[in-house]
Amino acid sequence: MKKIVYLGVALCAALAVTSCKPKESAYKKAYEKAKQQELAQQAAAEKTEPVVADVPVVVKEKAATTVTTPVVRKERVTPQNNASMKEYSVVCGSFLTKSNADALMERMKGAGYAAFLAQNPETKMYRVIISTFDTKQEAAVSRDDFKAKYPNDEDFQKAWILQRAY
Repeated sequence: MKKIVYLGVALCAALAVTSCKPKESAYKKAYEKAKQQELAQQAAAEKTEPVVADVPVVVKEKAATTVTTPVVRKERVTPQNNASMKEYSVVCGSFLTKSNADALMERMKGAGYAAFLAQNPETKMYRVIISTFDTKQEAAVSRDDFKAKYPNDEDFQKAWILQRAY
């Protein structure tokens, strides 16, 4: 009789211990959901945090053109292939791999831009530059014209202005 009672208690204890065990898949789903939320928050923070912000600029040419606030990044870069680079340049792409940068540069040359590469020796990034100017305002107009030419290309909508540091 005692053996049956001990066996019954042991069986109940085994069921109680195994039924309280959490499911690994539930933890995995919760972790993945939290990770997605964290990545979404980081992406939103990156979009709203400008590097340098200036006052909006209005440039008058044949017709008045309103230019969005130019975001400028100041970097020490070295132009490739003896390219001539002024103080402000419009960057349409950045790559760690030179072959990817070369491919975009050739595409931009085919589209009529005087594109060239510049490398940041600190970050090892290749910048694809489509135009270069003496003033920030000229660069901002060029950047906005470029974005307007490619409204459906999300990567080109991220074009930015590089101020060359010496």
